[in-house]
Amino acid sequence: MSILRKNNARKGGFMDEIRCDEPSYLIWKWHPSGVKLGESNRENSIRWGSSLRVKDGEVAVFVYTQRNGIIQDFIEGPFDQTIQTKNLPVIASIIGIAYEGGTPFQAEVYFINLARIIQVRFAIPFFDVYDPRFSDFGIPVAVRGTISFKITDYREFIKLHKLNSFSLDDFQKQIRDAVSRHVKDAVTNAPATNNIPVVQLESKTAQINDIIESKIINHINETFGVTISSIDIGAIEIDKTSDGYTNLMAVTRDVTYMTVQAQTAANIKNIHDMQRIKAENYAEVLRIQREEAQYAQHKQTQMSNFAAFQTETQADVGIAGAQALGKMGESGAGNLNIGNGGAAGFNPAAMMAGMALGGAVGQNIAGTMNNILSGSNQHNSLGIAPPPVPISSYYIVINGQSTGPFDIQTLTQMASSGQLAQKSLVWKNGMAEWAEAGGVEELKHIFSQTPPSIPK
Repeated sequence: MSILRKNNARKGGFMDEIRCDEPSYLIWKWHPSGVKLGESNRENSIRWGSSLRVKDGEVAVFVYTQRNGIIQDFIEGPFDQTIQTKNLPVIASIIGIAYEGGTPFQAEVYFINLARIIQVRFAIPFFDVYDPRFSDFGIPVAVRGTISFKITDYREFIKLHKLNSFSLDDFQKQIRDAVSRHVKDAVTNAPATNNIPVVQLESKTAQINDIIESKIINHINETFGVTISSIDIGAIEIDKTSDGYTNLMAVTRDVTYMTVQAQTAANIKNIHDMQRIKAENYAEVLRIQREEAQYAQHKQTQMSNFAAFQTETQADVGIAGAQALGKMGESGAGNLNIGNGGAAGFNPAAMMAGMALGGAVGQNIAGTMNNILSGSNQHNSLGIAPPPVPISSYYIVINGQSTGPFDIQTLTQMASSGQLAQKSLVWKNGMAEWAEAGGVEELKHIFSQTPPSIPK
């Protein structure tokens, strides 16, 4: 027993086991087990050879005060070894080799919990929030929530805080106050900055929560050296019994009603305008369709009565020609003026044109008169008209449609103009089915009157 005491005396006493067994902490100063903090000097006198145990998620900070300032060594967990100069190179280089052999050296050991997440609850009592559209009414609003943080950069944290005077309660209060200021500022400015009506703040908790997180995270990190893991706005409460809320709701209700009325009137006008435009467009479409149908019917009638239409057209040409002949003298086309010193007024080109036009008109008039006389000569001496000469009339297929009937004369003219070909299908009463025009005996001669195509 005496040998043990001598050895312990030579080495400066029993070695210590430096470790932290606190169940919940953020910053904890080591002191010997069974001794309250501040009751013994051993907590500031660390012996070489003592064992140091640092768990995963912890860091042990050795703080040595020197005349030139404070020296620190950091041991990150997991670590379980005996304290030697190679473990603490910074402190060992300052203290020197003289402390070897178990001699104590003046240092403090602090454990920093890097794994623990601290949650701080905050509650902001009612404060007035104003809607920028109705700045006369202040609405009382209260906010409650929780902020969670932890230490990630312990070196930065130690720069901002004194370990020997650190108090978790005071630290939490500082963070709570800072968070409350930022939350109050964000909620107050939400109506103007983020276009959130005051009466809808309660339903926009998630949006406001994101706004607060984006503004507060960097500030808390720079100010306190901790990293915020989450900000949870639990509730935003509006005092709906306040006069400001009642007055704002009344004004908002009136504005909403007028807005709805104006929007409804605008919608009705738009509907009427669209209906009017559609009606006008529909009437125009009907007019165009009606005119096109009338034109098509007119052309169909002309094709069905081609002979009468031709006679009528010839008569119009004859009338126009007669009128032209009557005016030929006005232009002096046939005059021959030989006066005293006057120039000759003879115009051969005009006279030839007049003769040609007169010949065409004469032929048309002669043809018309011949038809009239032929009809009159058909009466016999008894004054009884004989029955009309039977005329063969054929239906023809044009563009896949049956048109007609047309008499032989009309078909001859159509063959001359190319409207009727030998391959064209024709039919008349008495025929069993449609047949090609060139194969009908009665129609063969009309194609022989058609001149052949002009050679290239």
